This record gives sequence, structure tokens and C-alpha cells, in this order.
Amino acid sequence: MLNPNFSIIIPACNCERTIRLCLEAMKRLQVSELREIIVVDDGSTDKTADIVKSFKEVRYFFQENKGPAAARNRGANEAKGEVVCFTDSDCMPRGDWLECLGEPFSDGKIAAVTGSYGLANPRSSLAQCIQEEIVFRHKKLLPARPKVFGSYNVAIRKNIFDAVGGFDESYRFASGEDNDLSYRIRQKGYDIFFSKNALVDHFHTESLLKYLKEQWRHGFWRMRLYRQHPRMAKGDDYTFWKDIIEVPLSFAGLLVLALSFLPGIPFVIKFLGGLIIFIHISIELFFGINIGGPERKGFLLALVMFFRSYARTFGLVFGLSHLLLFQKTKTKFISIK
Repeated sequence: MLNPNFSIIIPACNCERTIRLCLEAMKRLQVSELREIIVVDDGSTDKTADIVKSFKEVRYFFQENKGPAAARNRGANEAKGEVVCFTDSDCMPRGDWLECLGEPFSDGKIAAVTGSYGLANPRSSLAQCIQEEIVFRHKKLLPARPKVFGSYNVAIRKNIFDAVGGFDESYRFASGEDNDLSYRIRQKGYDIFFSKNALVDHFHTESLLKYLKEQWRHGFWRMRLYRQHPRMAKGDDYTFWKDIIEVPLSFAGLLVLALSFLPGIPFVIKFLGGLIIFIHISIELFFGINIGGPERKGFLLALVMFFRSYARTFGLVFGLSHLLLFQKTKTKFISIK
């Protein structure tokens, strides 16, 4: 596929703060093969619709709130391009974004091309920490042909997207639906290509509480993802050993620490709880300082990763309990945000 034409699809829900910046960035794309820009409004109640409609070149569709997976599928159903490109309403593609995403499609085995993040709100310390870790993972972990892509920045051949059934809309919130689609595409024998220069600048969250809530949700939905794709429970190219040991460290540390407050518990149990938490903090400090530097940002990053590990663990435990209940009662897996 030489010089494919693109349909850009953006799911949008109550994004009046960023959607104008996103669409303004689309105007600066340096490619002639852009066929259309589609925004699917997923039940917004703010001024999102008015802002999008002010861009006459954008195709606008509204649906009752069904989640980003359903919104992306709706956009893909309306798309006319050979390649459907997905990004989010809080992302601003750089000028050569489509050019970088399009080049690898000359290889017929490649079904999807994914890119990376830039930082749109560098004044936020939390956003800087989130970005530093993403950069580390993308530089150190992702090979040229990874097992996974993110829906914030990916281009997919439309015929293959349609053949595998698109995004699984039962993932009601943004958590795991892109992993699931990645795995299904690779199961069909196709490759994913990582184009490190295909960048979208992203507004990372500036609220620690909101970030931890998002991580809890990722943990919760991860259990459903592993039930569908058990082979991926050991991790994909985005994860590594630290992500795996954080879960038992968090769980064991809390468990032993809680037991240590009960009367009659031996000192060795209390010591063990403290030791587990100390080891956990030491691991986070090691990576935080190595990723963010020995300055304040490195220590802040370590603290963020430490609290994030507990949020993810709680999400995983809750997701596992919920999944076991779902299997036992054979009822519908409840969509928890």
C-alpha cells in the first residue's frame, strides 16, 4: 500500500478544554493523503459539539454515551479512507504525524502503525513525571514490531480493522480495549510497527487523585483482558519485571502491615512487613531517580509510581473478585468506571 489515504477518527466526550487545540493541530498536518477528519461525540453535555461544528471540514457524529471503543467503531464505520487513524481529543498531532505513520505500510504484513507521546502541558510536575516514564518505556522496551499499540496514536488498515471486528465495545471505559485489539490483530498473523517519530502531544492529567483512579480502572479491566488473552498475563512489550513484582509487593506489604497491628503478632511479622515496604520503596526510588534524574522530579516520580502500584493492585484484586463472581453467577460483567 503506497501513499494510503487516511481517515482520522477522534472520540470525544466533554472535552471542550482540549478539542479545539486538537483540531487546530489537524490543520497543520503535512500530508496530502488526508481524506477526512471524523469526530464522534460520545454524549457530551458541555460545549464540545459547538466547538467541533465550527470546523466545517470535520465530519461530526453524535451518539448516546457508550464509551470510547464504541465511538471509535462508529467513526470507523463512517470512514472512507484505506487507513483509519485514531487519536484522542486531548492529543495534538505534530505536523509529520501522518507521514510517519504511513511509511511502514509499504510492507504488506504490517496491519497497524503506532507512535509515541509528546507532552502538551510541561508546566505540570505530575504530567512531567508521567511523560518521563512513558518516554523510558517507549525507548527502552518497545521493539520495532511490538505486541501492543495505544489507541491514542495508531493507524490501522481499514480492511483488517473490519475483519477482526474493531474495538470490543464491552470495554465500557478507556482501559484495555486497545490491548485487546492489538492482540487479535497479531493472532491473525499481522504485524504492528512502532514509529517512534510519529508523535502526538498529550495533555497528561494534572490531578494525582484522578491519575490513581485511572490506574485503579486499568487494574480492574486488566483482569478481563487476561481472561480473554491468558498468554499475555506475563506482559507485553510495554511492561517489564517491575510491573509484575509491584503487585505482590503491594499486596504482601499491606497484608503483613495490617497483621502487625493485631495483638500477639510476633515481631518478626512486623519486621517482615516493614522490610517488604522498604524493598518496594527502594525499587521505585531506583527507577524514579534513573528515569527522572536525581533532582526533585526523580523523587516525585518514585512517589507517584509507588502510589500507582497500590492503585493498580487494588484494581486487579477487585477485578479478579468481580470476574470470579461473574463466572460463578454467569451474569454480565459490570462496567465499572
